[in-house]
Amino acid sequence: MNLAASPLRDLDDIAQFLEAHAGLHALLLHVESLALPDAWIGAGFIRNAVWDVLHGYPIDPSRLNDVDVIYLDPAETADGCEDAHEHQLMALAPGVPWQVRNQARMHLRNGDAPYRSTYEAIARWPETATAIAARTVSGKVEVIAPYGIGDLISLIVRPTPAFAHKMDVYRERLRSKDWALRWPRLTFSETVPKPGS
Repeated sequence: MNLAASPLRDLDDIAQFLEAHAGLHALLLHVESLALPDAWIGAGFIRNAVWDVLHGYPIDPSRLNDVDVIYLDPAETADGCEDAHEHQLMALAPGVPWQVRNQARMHLRNGDAPYRSTYEAIARWPETATAIAARTVSGKVEVIAPYGIGDLISLIVRPTPAFAHKMDVYRERLRSKDWALRWPRLTFSETVPKPGS
């Protein structure tokens, strides 16, 4: 599969894209090997790779500030559990900036009701293009995106409905990023998508 030339139209295309890139696929396989419940890699891991391809750049996982691994295990909320999983992943792939977060704890930080799944947690992330995650099941890539991939592949950055009342946080987050410099074709919006759109 030619990564630069293949179209990215739907979740299956994104899954094939991640499977075809050996470096990205390997990271997903490492996470699968831990057998964490409802575990995925999300956020910049996928978003950055897609934006790189759409800008004609080589995919460079080493430019990620972190590789966001999320899982949901209500039985494992003690301090240190996430660090232990990060150390396991660092042993499998040294030099990768792994960040592991149990979504059974993250609702407290975000002021939300407890999440029932990682899908529900991802829907609470700041931007529609960031609210996407992938995992492998028996080596095969699966992708979830609560708001679809339309904004992601159209290079649109907009807040999720969860941030409709946190626009100051959304704006500050965008100010802290180098996205406009790194991906000059991005369009920034403060329009929150309607449910189901």
